[in-house]
Formats: sequence, structure tokens, C-alpha cells
Amino acid sequence: MESLRLFSFPTSRLFPYPSLSPFPSQPSPTSFQPPPSPIPRLSTRLHVSTSPSSTTTTTSPNPASTSETFDWFSHWYPLAPICDLDKRAPKAKTVLGLDVVIWWDRVEGAWKVFDDKCPHRLAPLSEGRVDPQGRLQCVYHGWCFDGAGACKYIPQAPSLGPPVHKNEKACVAVYPCVEQNKLLWFWPNTDSRYKDILNEKTPPYIPELDDPSFTSTMGTRDLLYGYEVLTENLMDPAHVPYAHHGLMNVRKLETDREGGAPLEITIEKLDINGFHAKQEAGWSKFVPPCLFYGSASKNFSVTSPNLKEEALTKTTDKEQRFVLIFLCVPVSPGKSRLIYSFPRNFAVWLDKIIPRWYFHIVQNLILDSDLYLLHLEERKLASAGFSNWHKACYVPTKSDAMVIAFRSWFRKYSNNQVNWGSMNPAPQLLPPTPPKEQLLDRYWSHVVQCTSCSGALKTLKAIEVSLQVVSVAIIGFFAVAKQSIASNIAKTTVISVAVLCFATSRWLSHFIQKTFYFHDYNHAFK
Repeated sequence: MESLRLFSFPTSRLFPYPSLSPFPSQPSPTSFQPPPSPIPRLSTRLHVSTSPSSTTTTTSPNPASTSETFDWFSHWYPLAPICDLDKRAPKAKTVLGLDVVIWWDRVEGAWKVFDDKCPHRLAPLSEGRVDPQGRLQCVYHGWCFDGAGACKYIPQAPSLGPPVHKNEKACVAVYPCVEQNKLLWFWPNTDSRYKDILNEKTPPYIPELDDPSFTSTMGTRDLLYGYEVLTENLMDPAHVPYAHHGLMNVRKLETDREGGAPLEITIEKLDINGFHAKQEAGWSKFVPPCLFYGSASKNFSVTSPNLKEEALTKTTDKEQRFVLIFLCVPVSPGKSRLIYSFPRNFAVWLDKIIPRWYFHIVQNLILDSDLYLLHLEERKLASAGFSNWHKACYVPTKSDAMVIAFRSWFRKYSNNQVNWGSMNPAPQLLPPTPPKEQLLDRYWSHVVQCTSCSGALKTLKAIEVSLQVVSVAIIGFFAVAKQSIASNIAKTTVISVAVLCFATSRWLSHFIQKTFYFHDYNHAFK
């Protein structure tokens, strides 16, 4: 009974975006320069905690203009959870308009991040393979590269001829990368001045992801709307009972059917390094460009300003804490990637017996339930002009405090736009709206990137086919067998089993389709 009570911990009251909780109610124009020329950089594993900043000053959500400019290419970006990477095969990712390839260098025993193009004819290295010598091989012409990006073999070059593979033009651009908090991070610049960047600056450290007393499964999803829309949506707790109606345990009040209510959110210390926010018994912080973090304990209450940062990071052995970790990654104009985790130090046993893909079923449905809204919202903002957000949107209540704070930060320090490097000439050019089935596609946006879901899909498909084979085999056997081989009761029983197997296979086919490929969400009938 105690475990069931912990299972119903009311996270929706404490966090700005409880809708992605693993406990669902039902599973049903500044001018920027592109990155300079590359230099090889080896990856290492590093775990360094960033120092907490003071949060004692309250700042207006509408800051004045400043000469400070946020440098998008001078920060660490998460590429993928380590658990979703395959050491046997390269994997493609896009961040800030940069196409990169992740691969495991078994010679050095480390992950590497390269520019995703072969210097020969620009074929994508992510479509290649790791050869028997542990080198990354381009499958277009067979060129091979070591972990430092140096070309080690050109099949077309005569063995007794000039060593053309040693020419610097044969090298691949290598980005600094680091494995931290069960995530692979990379630094989106290969200039020589960043050769030792790990000694100067590390990714934001999230202690709960490494704390053995916490469970912290991860998920990831590519989304067809931009980074800024994704980030502000995660900072908006007021939309949860409406956009995700029927998917979450939300505190019911007498205000309306869905349970919306006034929310008290206070913003503190907004500067180029982000901001902190207080909401009821919990705290949140935004660490640009990617991290949005929320934390609270079940019995926590803030009574002193001295406890502001401690509320984010400290707990006693008896406190039950739940943490929301969202990593919002800018992919390209109109596209973003969300990496999320919900560490908690109670009911840890659940994640040991329930597979990760089961939680992803509802988490994907939650993302689907407002995806179409946000995709169209972004188009309307583009029509109004992204720099006119404060004029186009009417945000009179405190529930929008974090959204206003983020948009103020985005305007003040980044001129209302992400620096897309070489894509910067048309940063506000959004891709056309695809059909809804493609917009809400789960297979390419999540399943192929998730080892748990892709494994579950393969297993369930095998079970579906097996059920159909068994059903057909039973019916076929009795169709050719003599009438005297079994009694009528036995025949009826076996045929019933065949029909049941076929019906189960059809149900499983429907379950696979809506879980791993496409599941529409109609708000009118929720």
C-alpha cells in the first residue's frame, strides 16, 4: 500500500510541466559567423559540477536592452542518451544546423563526433560502418578515418604512390565531445582555440542523473516545431490540464471541468546565464541554451531566501524528491529535439520491472497531444514576426511568468533568433506543414532513436507474425485432416484457439501502429 501511495505523488502541483511524468493517469538580426575550420579533438569522460548562482534578486520579466550577446556556438549541446547509442553503427544527428555523426572508437574506447561528410565527395559518414580495424569507413568509396579524424586508408591510392591520405584535405572535422550524466555532449566548434575546452568549460552537471539513489530513465523525440516554441511550452504549466486532458493526474478544482486555476510563479535573477523561478513548493531554473530543470520534495516548503538554490540540489535521506529534466536542442529552423528524464528517489523499483518503452507510450502521446497546436502556433508567430512576440501575444497572468521570462531572455541576449551558422541567411524560413500523419510520426522521430522502443517493436512484430502463422497452421491442419482424428469438442477447442490467435494478432497490429507509428489525438472527444 505504501508503494501505491508513493506512486500517486502529486507532481502536477510542483512542477512547471508535469505532463511528461512517468506516472500517467492512463497509458492510453545579429550577424553571426559560421564555425571556423575544424581541428581534431579527443573525447573524454568528465564529471564536473557547475557552481550554483545566487538567486536573491528579483528581476523584471521585461529587461532593458544590453550589449551582451549569447554565443550559441560557445556552449555544450546534448546529442543523445548513451543508452540509445549503438557501438556497432554510426548515428546521424543535427544540432544548430550542423550535421554530425556519432561513432564508437573502440581503439580509444570513446565516443567520437565528426562532421557528417566525407572529404572525398561529401557522402554522409553516418551511412558508413566501423571497419575491422576500428576505423570509421565511408561506404561510398571506402575511405577510412581514425578517432582523430585523420584519413588512414584510401583504397584507390596506389600503395607505392604518394601518401595522398596524409594530406590535410583528407581529414574529417572532429568536434570536442564528452560523456557526462549518461549523455553524450558535443561542442559545436572545431577551431584550435577550443582544443582544450573541457578544461575551461563543461556541460551543466545534473547530480540526480548520476546519483544511485535516484532512478533516471531517459527519452528523446524530434519535433517539427522550433527550439523557442519547445522551450516556452515546457515552461508553461497552465496548458497541462487542457492540452493534455485525460492523460495526466491533475488536481481538480471548481474553476472548470479540466481543473485550471491561477498559478503563482515568481521569476528571479534573469541574466545572460538564464533565470530561476519559484512555483508553489518547487523551484525551476533555465540554463541556456538547453537545460530546463525543476525539482521539489514531497514535504518541501520554502520559508527563507537562503534556501532557494538548496531547494534545487539538496535533500535529506527522508525526503522524496522528483526532478524534471528537459534538454531543448535547436536542430534547424522549425525543428527541435527534446531529451528528457524524470529522476526520483522513491518507488525506484518500478523502473527495474517496467521496461523503458512502456513509459514512452504515454510520454509520446503527451507530446503528440499539443504538437499540432505548437506547429501551427509557430507559423502564426512567423507571420506576425518573431520579434513581435510581446505585441502579438496577450499574457496577463502570473501563470505565463516563465514564458515571458524566456522570451525576454531570447530577445535581450539573442535578438529573437537562434544562430544557425551557415544557415543564418534565412533563419526564419520555416519548412512547409506536412500532413498530420507525418507531423505526428513516431517511428522516425522517436522509435529509431530509442533502443528500448525499437527492440520492443521488433519483438512485438515477431509475436504478431507468429500468432498469424499458428492460426493459419491450425486451420489448415484441420482442413486436410480426417474427421475421425479428434472429437468434436477437441476440434472446437483447437479452432477457437486458432481464432483467438488471429484476433490477438490483429489487436497487436493495431497496438503496434498507434504506439510506434502514428496515434492521433482529438481534443474534442477528450
